[in-house]
Amino acid sequence: MKKHSKHSRLTRRNNDNYAPNEIAILGTNCENIAALVSEVSKYLKRFKMAYLDASHKKDQEVVLVDRFVFHPKGSLVTSVNKGLNTFNQVIDFSNYDFTFINGNHYKGSKQILILDPNKEASVLKRLEELDQLQFVIKLNEDAVYFDFLEAKYPQIKNLKCYHFSDTKGISSHISALIEEKIAPVKGLVLAGGKSVRMGSDKGLLEFYGKAQRTVAIALLEKQHLQTFLSIRSEQEVLRPAVITDVFTNLGPFGAICSAFQKDPNTAWLVLATDLPFITDELIQLLLKKRDPSKIATAIKGKTKQFMEPLVTIWEPRSYPILLNYLSQGISCPRKVLINSEVAIVEVEDDFIRNINTPEEFDAAKNEIGH
Repeated sequence: MKKHSKHSRLTRRNNDNYAPNEIAILGTNCENIAALVSEVSKYLKRFKMAYLDASHKKDQEVVLVDRFVFHPKGSLVTSVNKGLNTFNQVIDFSNYDFTFINGNHYKGSKQILILDPNKEASVLKRLEELDQLQFVIKLNEDAVYFDFLEAKYPQIKNLKCYHFSDTKGISSHISALIEEKIAPVKGLVLAGGKSVRMGSDKGLLEFYGKAQRTVAIALLEKQHLQTFLSIRSEQEVLRPAVITDVFTNLGPFGAICSAFQKDPNTAWLVLATDLPFITDELIQLLLKKRDPSKIATAIKGKTKQFMEPLVTIWEPRSYPILLNYLSQGISCPRKVLINSEVAIVEVEDDFIRNINTPEEFDAAKNEIGH
């Protein structure tokens, strides 16, 4: 008998315990862990980093008013009533490339062990937590592998071992762990618009002797991207690789969210079908300039004020942000880009001209023909 489920089956994000990508540091005192995080972070400035720790204060302050103190140069100090919750924490840390965890207090899905001769009992206490040990750090020359470590994990000496002062080597190793989890890119061709101003389906218009949605798909597939056609439920399309809108009546915003619901573990290169002057070179440039540490990498015309959200690589971290905007009644993807951290790729305006009316179609087709 098929097991009954009360909830819809959704594809889940590949998160760790508290964050999309995390590592716990344990084996020494909290001061050493904090110092290592601080030094390593200096080498990883191109990534957005976070640190999860526990308060060491003996007395708990009663916070009567949640405080958010912003500095004009961009820092924020908070003091709020909030408990640690794995589900909420994953959302809080979803905008970070990597989260360090003080392993003396919380278990991370991956671990770094610091061999500290003074903390043998502490390591023994957390021995079972070393189930995804990435590498080892010797705090000083007196540091050794404890006998119980070798008994529990016979291969532990085969792991890479660094000295505590080798922050450059440690940073390089962590950088590789971050790179490993950068999301792959898939293509999404938007063909679900109602084309009211054009009077006919813009995706089926022929600028180059074939339907423009076919041309757009070919542009993305030429870059070896698995590409899907975004459509409304009432559209009939023979192509098997389609994503039907589940966020209905929201235009491109709904199409992007629908793609993320299908696969929240990928970045989506979104391409509209009313942009016939997009070239292979422009798609290559967008992919080359991609910055996974931002919520998106977007094309912008050199003389334009705003970015073009429909020639954009939307990163997985943008999905919760998109949903937050939707919860406020905002379904404009451009507004999300304007108010977020975005990598911008500037191109000549002519490449991203929208064709929306029969007159514009005739003019564009005539220009392409010549």
